[in-house]
Amino acid sequence: MNAQTERLTLAGPVGPIEALRDAPAEGAPARGVAVIAHPHPLFGGTMDNKVVQTLARAFVQCGFTAVRFNFRGVGGTAGTHDEGRGELDDLLAVVRQAAETGPIALAGFSFGAFVTSHALARLWGEREVDRAVLVGTAASRFTVAPVPPDAHLRTLVVHGEADDTVPLASVMDWARPQSLPVTVVPGGGHFFHGQLPLLKGLVVRHLQ
Repeated sequence: MNAQTERLTLAGPVGPIEALRDAPAEGAPARGVAVIAHPHPLFGGTMDNKVVQTLARAFVQCGFTAVRFNFRGVGGTAGTHDEGRGELDDLLAVVRQAAETGPIALAGFSFGAFVTSHALARLWGEREVDRAVLVGTAASRFTVAPVPPDAHLRTLVVHGEADDTVPLASVMDWARPQSLPVTVVPGGGHFFHGQLPLLKGLVVRHLQ
């Protein structure tokens, strides 16, 4: 992402996990560590995805150290795709090692938002989760976990109005029983082409 991006190799449940870490500028107040999950591994999703990078930039701007990582079977991460089960274990392993103590934030895009929802449900009450961000949540393709009621005000859900990969209606069907607000980007597609600065601005506003 920039010259300061640090490459990490973390210990995963089935072998090494490849990760990248970006820290806020020197002297900036440190708010914690944000762990960011990428879209579907079988459809080209990696930690270098543009939406994932945009999320990382937003977190760094707001004082978080941003950690992106590749799920099992992607890049230098060991293992094979596990439909979300093993990927949740991967995410939790990254949290344990990259953010041993202090507040954390969780974020994910598409398949990564689905996995992040389950991590939020698992970690809420165990760790201080400062913020959560779910973008393009893959509610039409996977069983997304409900957001814990006490976490609603700390959680931002963003979806493109014109998303043809995950229809907005499926995300509304997931959010409605929870009375969980969804921020809709007018005309936005799944990958927010041409609207990444707007997406970053929404995330920064939530983090501030």
